[in-house]
Amino acid sequence: MKEFSIKPKVYFGNDSIEVISKLKGTKALIVTDPFMIKIGFVDKIQGLLRKANIEYSVFSEVQPDPPIEIINLGIKHTLKFLPDIVIALGGGSAIDVAKGICVFSSGIIRATDKTKEKPLFVAIPTTSGTGSEVTAFSVVTDKKNNRKYPLYDISLTPDISILDVQLVKSVPKEIVADTGMDVLTHAIEAYVSKNASDYSDALAEKAIRLVFKYLIRSYKDPKDIEAKEKMHNASCLAGMAFNNASLGLNHGMAHVLGGKFHIPHGRANAIVITNVIEYNSNVNDAAKKYRDIAESLNLPCDNIKKGVISLIDEIKKLKKEINIPSLQELTINKDKYYKEITNMAKIALEDKCTATNPKIPTLNEVEELLKKTYI
Repeated sequence: MKEFSIKPKVYFGNDSIEVISKLKGTKALIVTDPFMIKIGFVDKIQGLLRKANIEYSVFSEVQPDPPIEIINLGIKHTLKFLPDIVIALGGGSAIDVAKGICVFSSGIIRATDKTKEKPLFVAIPTTSGTGSEVTAFSVVTDKKNNRKYPLYDISLTPDISILDVQLVKSVPKEIVADTGMDVLTHAIEAYVSKNASDYSDALAEKAIRLVFKYLIRSYKDPKDIEAKEKMHNASCLAGMAFNNASLGLNHGMAHVLGGKFHIPHGRANAIVITNVIEYNSNVNDAAKKYRDIAESLNLPCDNIKKGVISLIDEIKKLKKEINIPSLQELTINKDKYYKEITNMAKIALEDKCTATNPKIPTLNEVEELLKKTYI
C-alpha cells in the first residue's frame, strides 16, 4: 500500500503575502536572516501582523547551511516568547531552522503541559528551489564534521505556505541558477524514485516542464515576472512530489559534497545530475521514465537509449546557459577531493535520500561516480 498526502494550504500569486493579516493568534515568531531585515521584507510581515493585532518577535540568526547550534538558539528564544504562530521567512535555511524550532520547542513545552498545541507554522520562501515550504524534510549541518543530515518527520511540515512572486523578484542570478537546478533535481529524482506514484509523477512532470521553459528566462531577465512566478510554482510542485516519493542518489551525493566542500546545495545537485541519470539508466524502469521526460520536452526519443541521451544533453545545455560551474571551476583541490572520495561515498550511501534511488549502488560505484564528477 502506498500513501499520498499534501498537507499545507498553499496561497500563491501576487500579494498573497496579505494572508498574514488574516491569521488568527496572539503572538508570532518570525524566523529569518539579517538580509531579510535589511531589504525590508521583515518590516512588511510586521506591518501585516500589526493589522491582525498579533504581537511579534524576530529571531534573525539564520545562516546558510544552518548548524544545530542555531536551532538551539531559536528554541531558547521560542521558549521565552511562547508564540502560537511561527513564520519562516527566507530561503530553505530559514524554513529548515523554523521546522526545528517548531517541533523541538513544542515537544519541550508539551512534556510539561499536554494541552499545549504546536504553533501554527507558516512558511514563506524567498527563493525558488528547496520546496521546503511543503515538505516534511529538513537538513541540519554538522559544521564540526562537515556533514549534512537530512531529516524526515511529518511534524516538520508547515501548515500554510505562501508563494508571493514579489518576494523573489530581486534574487541574484547565481542563486536563481542554483535553486532552479535544485527544483529540476527534486522533480527528476521524485519521478524515477522507487516510491513514485501516478500522483507524484503528475507533479514532477509539470515541474520539469516549467523548469525547462522558464529557468533560463528567469536567469537572464530579472524583470520577467511570469518566469519568476512559474519557477516559484515549479519549486512548490517539485516539493510536493518528492515529499511523497522521496529522492535518490543525486541528493545523497549532493549533501556530502555540500558538507565537505561548502558548495551551495542546488549547485552540488546540478554538478552531479547528468552522471547520476546515466548511472540510473542502467535500470530499465528508470530509463523508460527518463525517456518519457524527453518525450514530454519534445526531445528526440525514438527509443529508450536515445531518450536518455537527449535528456542528458538537454540538461547539459541548460547548465551551460545558466553558468553552472564544474568542480574544477570552483577551484576545489583535486588531491583533497580524491582523498575524501571513499569517505564521501560511504556517507552518500548512508543518506536517507539514497534509499529510494532506482538502484542502490555499491560503494565502488559511488566512488566511481564521484571520480567522474571531478572530470
